Amino acid sequence: MEEPVAAHSQYEELARQLSAIGAVKREMGRILPQDCPPASAGVLTLLDRHGEMRMSQLAELLAIDMSVTSRHVAHIAERGWIEREPDPADKRSRLLRLTPKGRELLAELAERYTQTLARYLDDWTDTDVGHLIELLARLRTSFGDCRTRAHHDSPSPTRTPAAG
Repeated sequence: MEEPVAAHSQYEELARQLSAIGAVKREMGRILPQDCPPASAGVLTLLDRHGEMRMSQLAELLAIDMSVTSRHVAHIAERGWIEREPDPADKRSRLLRLTPKGRELLAELAERYTQTLARYLDDWTDTDVGHLIELLARLRTSFGDCRTRAHHDSPSPTRTPAAG
Protein backbone atom coordinates (compact mmCIF):
# COMPACT_ATOMS: atom_id res chain seq x y z
CA MET A 1 0.00 0.00 0.00
CA GLU A 2 1.43 3.37 -1.04
CA GLU A 3 2.05 6.05 1.53
CA PRO A 4 -0.16 9.12 0.90
CA VAL A 5 1.69 12.08 -0.60
CA ALA A 6 0.49 14.36 2.21
CA ALA A 7 1.92 12.03 4.85
CA HIS A 8 5.22 11.83 2.95
CA SER A 9 5.56 15.62 2.82
CA GLN A 10 4.69 15.84 6.52
CA TYR A 11 7.44 13.35 7.36
CA GLU A 12 9.87 15.37 5.23
CA GLU A 13 8.91 18.51 7.16
CA LEU A 14 9.19 16.65 10.46
CA ALA A 15 12.70 15.52 9.46
CA ARG A 16 13.65 19.16 8.72
CA GLN A 17 12.23 20.34 12.05
CA LEU A 18 14.03 17.61 13.99
CA SER A 19 17.26 18.51 12.22
CA ALA A 20 16.74 22.14 13.22
CA ILE A 21 16.41 21.07 16.86
CA GLY A 22 20.21 20.93 16.77
CA ALA A 23 20.19 24.74 16.93
CA VAL A 24 18.02 24.62 20.04
CA LYS A 25 20.35 22.06 21.63
CA ARG A 26 23.39 24.21 20.79
CA GLU A 27 21.73 27.26 22.36
CA MET A 28 20.89 25.27 25.48
CA GLY A 29 24.52 24.05 25.54
CA ARG A 30 25.72 27.67 25.65
CA ILE A 31 24.22 28.12 29.11
CA LEU A 32 26.47 25.42 30.57
CA PRO A 33 29.54 26.46 32.55
CA GLN A 34 32.65 26.53 30.38
CA ASP A 35 34.18 23.52 32.15
CA CYS A 36 30.98 21.46 31.79
CA PRO A 37 30.38 20.54 28.15
CA PRO A 38 27.06 18.89 27.20
CA ALA A 39 28.60 15.40 27.35
CA SER A 40 29.68 15.98 30.95
CA ALA A 41 26.22 17.24 31.86
CA GLY A 42 24.78 14.11 30.24
CA VAL A 43 27.01 11.81 32.29
CA LEU A 44 26.08 13.62 35.51
CA THR A 45 22.39 13.41 34.63
CA LEU A 46 22.61 9.66 34.03
CA LEU A 47 24.38 9.11 37.34
CA ASP A 48 21.72 11.17 39.07
CA ARG A 49 18.90 9.26 37.37
CA HIS A 50 20.32 5.72 37.69
CA GLY A 51 22.55 5.97 40.76
CA GLU A 52 26.05 4.60 41.11
CA MET A 53 27.23 2.34 38.33
CA ARG A 54 30.25 0.85 36.62
CA MET A 55 31.82 2.58 33.67
CA SER A 56 30.69 -0.25 31.36
CA GLN A 57 27.05 0.40 32.30
CA LEU A 58 27.54 4.12 31.75
CA ALA A 59 29.06 3.47 28.31
CA GLU A 60 26.06 1.30 27.47
CA LEU A 61 23.58 3.96 28.60
CA LEU A 62 25.45 6.60 26.60
CA ALA A 63 25.74 4.21 23.63
CA ILE A 64 29.38 5.21 23.16
CA ASP A 65 32.76 3.47 23.23
CA MET A 66 34.48 2.79 26.57
CA SER A 67 37.44 4.99 25.61
CA VAL A 68 35.13 7.99 25.06
CA THR A 69 33.27 7.22 28.28
CA SER A 70 36.60 7.05 30.10
CA ARG A 71 37.52 10.56 28.88
CA HIS A 72 34.16 11.95 30.02
CA VAL A 73 34.54 10.29 33.42
CA ALA A 74 38.10 11.57 33.84
CA HIS A 75 36.95 15.11 33.01
CA ILE A 76 34.16 15.17 35.59
CA ALA A 77 36.20 13.32 38.23
CA GLU A 78 38.99 15.93 37.93
CA ARG A 79 36.44 18.59 38.80
CA GLY A 80 35.20 16.70 41.84
CA TRP A 81 31.70 16.12 40.43
CA ILE A 82 31.93 12.33 40.77
CA GLU A 83 33.99 9.85 42.71
CA ARG A 84 35.32 6.51 41.58
CA GLU A 85 35.31 3.88 44.32
CA PRO A 86 36.35 0.22 44.12
CA ASP A 87 33.38 -2.05 43.43
CA PRO A 88 33.01 -4.35 46.47
CA ALA A 89 31.75 -7.12 44.16
CA ASP A 90 34.77 -6.83 41.84
CA LYS A 91 37.85 -4.96 43.08
CA ARG A 92 39.10 -4.56 39.49
CA SER A 93 36.09 -2.37 38.67
CA ARG A 94 35.15 1.03 39.95
CA LEU A 95 31.74 2.39 40.83
CA LEU A 96 30.97 5.92 39.73
CA ARG A 97 28.79 8.12 41.93
CA LEU A 98 27.89 11.77 42.18
CA THR A 99 29.51 13.87 44.87
CA PRO A 100 27.71 16.66 46.72
CA LYS A 101 29.59 19.06 44.41
CA GLY A 102 28.18 17.16 41.40
CA ARG A 103 24.65 17.36 42.82
CA GLU A 104 25.10 21.12 43.37
CA LEU A 105 26.17 21.50 39.74
CA LEU A 106 23.14 19.53 38.53
CA ALA A 107 20.82 21.74 40.59
CA GLU A 108 22.48 24.81 39.06
CA LEU A 109 22.14 23.36 35.55
CA ALA A 110 18.47 22.54 36.12
CA GLU A 111 17.84 26.12 37.20
CA ARG A 112 19.71 27.50 34.18
CA TYR A 113 17.75 25.23 31.80
CA THR A 114 14.45 26.18 33.42
CA GLN A 115 15.19 29.92 33.23
CA THR A 116 16.33 29.66 29.61
CA LEU A 117 13.26 27.72 28.53
CA ALA A 118 11.01 30.16 30.39
CA ARG A 119 12.71 33.07 28.62
CA TYR A 120 12.47 31.57 25.11
CA LEU A 121 8.94 30.23 25.56
CA ASP A 122 7.52 33.20 27.46
CA ASP A 123 4.86 33.75 24.77
CA TRP A 124 3.70 30.10 24.89
CA THR A 125 0.68 29.11 26.94
CA ASP A 126 0.95 26.48 29.65
CA THR A 127 -1.21 24.30 27.41
CA ASP A 128 1.24 24.70 24.50
CA VAL A 129 4.19 23.75 26.71
CA GLY A 130 2.22 20.77 28.04
CA HIS A 131 1.43 19.60 24.50
CA LEU A 132 5.08 19.88 23.50
CA ILE A 133 6.10 17.79 26.52
CA GLU A 134 3.50 15.14 25.69
CA LEU A 135 4.47 14.99 22.02
CA LEU A 136 8.21 14.82 22.70
CA ALA A 137 7.65 12.05 25.25
CA ARG A 138 5.51 10.20 22.71
CA LEU A 139 8.19 10.63 20.02
CA ARG A 140 10.84 9.21 22.36
CA THR A 141 8.57 6.28 23.22
CA SER A 142 7.97 5.58 19.52
CA PHE A 143 11.71 5.37 18.93
CA GLY A 144 12.21 3.32 22.06
CA ASP A 145 15.71 2.41 23.13
CA CYS A 146 17.72 3.64 20.16
CA ARG A 147 20.55 1.28 21.09
CA THR A 148 18.37 -1.68 20.10
CA ARG A 149 16.78 -0.98 16.76
CA ALA A 150 15.56 -4.47 15.91
CA HIS A 151 11.94 -3.78 15.06
CA HIS A 152 12.46 -0.31 13.54
CA ASP A 153 15.36 -1.13 11.23
CA SER A 154 14.88 -0.31 7.56
CA PRO A 155 11.20 -0.93 6.97
CA SER A 156 10.56 -2.43 3.59
CA PRO A 157 9.51 0.17 1.01
CA THR A 158 6.30 -1.71 0.23
CA ARG A 159 4.45 -2.48 3.39
CA THR A 160 1.29 -4.49 3.41
CA PRO A 161 -1.50 -3.88 5.87
CA ALA A 162 -1.86 -6.46 8.62
CA ALA A 163 -4.43 -9.09 7.95
CA GLY A 164 -7.52 -8.53 10.06
